[in-house]
Amino acid sequence: MQIWRVNVHNQTLKLEPIPETWSRLGGRGLLARILLDEVDPKCDPLGPKNKLIFAPGLLVGHMLSSNDRISVGGKSPLTGGIKESNAGGRTGLHMTHMGIHALIIEDQPKEDGYWVLYLSLKGAKWERADDVAGLGVYETAPKLIEKYGDKVAIALIGPGGEMKMKSAGIQNLDKDKVPARIAARGGLGAVMASKGLKAIVFDHAGGQRPPIADPEAFKVAQKDYTKAVMEHPQSITYRDYGTAAMAHMCDGFGGLPTRNFSTGHFEKVDDISGETLREFILTRGKPSDPSHACMAGCTIKCSNIFGGEDGKVIVSPLEYETIGLMGSNLGIPSLDTIARMNWEVNDLGLDSIEIGAALGVAAEAGLMKWGDGDAALKLLDEIRRGTELGRVLGDGSVATGKKYGIERVPAVKGQAMSAYEPRAIKGTGVTYATSPQGADHTAGLTIRAKVNHLDPNVQKDPSLTAQLNMAGYDTIGACIFAGFGYAATPDAVVKRLLKARYGWDDLPDNILQVLGKQTIKMEREFNRRAGFTAKDDRLPEWMTKEALAPHNAVFDVSEEVLDHIFDGIE
Repeated sequence: MQIWRVNVHNQTLKLEPIPETWSRLGGRGLLARILLDEVDPKCDPLGPKNKLIFAPGLLVGHMLSSNDRISVGGKSPLTGGIKESNAGGRTGLHMTHMGIHALIIEDQPKEDGYWVLYLSLKGAKWERADDVAGLGVYETAPKLIEKYGDKVAIALIGPGGEMKMKSAGIQNLDKDKVPARIAARGGLGAVMASKGLKAIVFDHAGGQRPPIADPEAFKVAQKDYTKAVMEHPQSITYRDYGTAAMAHMCDGFGGLPTRNFSTGHFEKVDDISGETLREFILTRGKPSDPSHACMAGCTIKCSNIFGGEDGKVIVSPLEYETIGLMGSNLGIPSLDTIARMNWEVNDLGLDSIEIGAALGVAAEAGLMKWGDGDAALKLLDEIRRGTELGRVLGDGSVATGKKYGIERVPAVKGQAMSAYEPRAIKGTGVTYATSPQGADHTAGLTIRAKVNHLDPNVQKDPSLTAQLNMAGYDTIGACIFAGFGYAATPDAVVKRLLKARYGWDDLPDNILQVLGKQTIKMEREFNRRAGFTAKDDRLPEWMTKEALAPHNAVFDVSEEVLDHIFDGIE
């Protein structure tokens, strides 16, 4: 394995040995280490001093179920701090088969325009992207596959990224060659655009799986882990209903964001629930599919393919976060409408969470009526056309709130909240407030913690545990749902897998927590150098005053807890 370093100004590729301090890190942890070592935290996120980094996790490369994710990172144009965003699909797997421990993209191009960067075991090729510049990802990907072959992995941006919108993500091909797996959060698609790249093609022809130090021990640990994943009741739930299963659960807690986070209950939740989604998919038949794997080898299959009554695919996947932010958050009770909005946002290469939140703020400002799907689609067209309004919306919820003078903006550190209301699920509110990543449920969701979610005095430990675990999972390249398998194997199966893979004999049993502590400590240090203080680790003030129905809850976890949650790791 090596570091592949690309300079887009000189159009050069250098292969370098892995520094010792980087060798035991992957994914999110490796991103934090590289950014802390090499990037000025005060740099312009869209300037030449920022770097865009792709890093597979430590266990990526072996089709271990739910463990082949790719982490993408840089300084975020949305938050102004450190950012890691990860995705499923092919990219991480193919990078490891090419021997890439991390891909670091530096500097800025000499001239305007976009390029396709083609990487193979023979090196790098640069080709003009004039024929795909400006096109959506669903039109771009087939053109690139036709040119480079259907065995490659591709990371690409859409028109939103090309317009350097702060909600732009980076799309990745799934196992079926659909550019549906997006590293969505934090505006990293705009960073990729600042490097002059429309797409990166990873051709792993001639490559091979990373070597395993102890194949037999790895095989035994993999079997134990896979068995735990497949037998866990949550895996079965997600296989049947996908992430949309969370709609009823969140609504039951009074935590389903509705009409720009003004209430936690949506009266038409049944219409957008996981149960209704599954019923639609099964009734409509193929090519719709309620259980779909985004990565080769995944046994959970929590993704889906959602088709219309005409038998044509509308979008894949339709996830809970999109259903929450573009459904209940806008008062829209139609899965078909939400799915069509999802397709538009995907094609633009934007984060459906950030755009859904921005549309909620826009509705608050009177730019659309609650429940009006046609009006929402028209606002998405404004984004596609790059109008003044569209560019504001494309820059996210905070930009939209500033433009129209709206106080109720559900964001922390400039990034919109996910579809878990923090006044009703307060441990997740602690995560939103204190995570170096900005408001993000994948940084430490607490909805399954065995606590009273409305009690402000019992949220610190669930949030801290979840944040450390998730930073650990993101460092090894594991999907959030892989945690079901790891949690159900009390014999430290993560340690066994890492030991067998690398031959490391000195790993602690709590390796996930150790990796999580290292990662968050580095992320917080980057943000500190960027100018973040304790005042940035807060939810919006209006959430501490405005009571949320149906429980009339405010966010009242003490600032003392928020200020000292990480004392033990630093």
